[in-house]
Amino acid sequence: MEYLVTMTTRVPDGTSEEAIDDIRTREDAHSRELASQGHLLRLWRPPLQPGEWRSLGLFAADDGDELERVLASMPLRVWRTDEVTPLSRHPNDPALEASPGATEFLTTFTVTIPEGAPAQTVEDTKTREAERAHELAGQGHLLRLWALPGEGRSLGLWRAQDAAEMQAILKSLPLDAWMTVQTRPLTRHPSDPATSHWRSSTPLAASGSTLSHRASSRRR
Repeated sequence: MEYLVTMTTRVPDGTSEEAIDDIRTREDAHSRELASQGHLLRLWRPPLQPGEWRSLGLFAADDGDELERVLASMPLRVWRTDEVTPLSRHPNDPALEASPGATEFLTTFTVTIPEGAPAQTVEDTKTREAERAHELAGQGHLLRLWALPGEGRSLGLWRAQDAAEMQAILKSLPLDAWMTVQTRPLTRHPSDPATSHWRSSTPLAASGSTLSHRASSRRR
């Protein structure tokens, strides 16, 4: 089973730079281990507001108990809180791997079918949606699609040149008129397992953006 984990790290006041560097190094090494074991699939940095230090991780585990053991094994967990969203396979999921060259986006869809909509219209629209999803996957725009807890909710991972193209893609979906969409642009995390190699010169860990931001603020 796959899970989306929002990881927020808060370094305690008074923590030494040496302690920060040590835990970053251990976190990076353990993240590599988790990736090699098939537990850590992807890492991203979402847009951050001032004072926010977060990362998004895509994890795989047999169940919630195993995921908790995986998350608890990460050195940064002593400073980190995790928000877990379980994901299930969406029937239109292309299950493609991401590749560099464009911006990735996470979209949360909520589909609300209008009351009184004819059953045949609903079925036809869903069929066209599946066909369009397959087309967008073939074009390299739709990378993954998961069903979220709750009726009519799903999570999509996309690739587009910019926000304008992403918006145009979403508007092209047959279900657009029945959907509300929340879109989050993503940037590649230095420890993202989808990267061709780990940047050993920058040993940022699963919540590296948090530590990097905090550490740099201490140096100023």
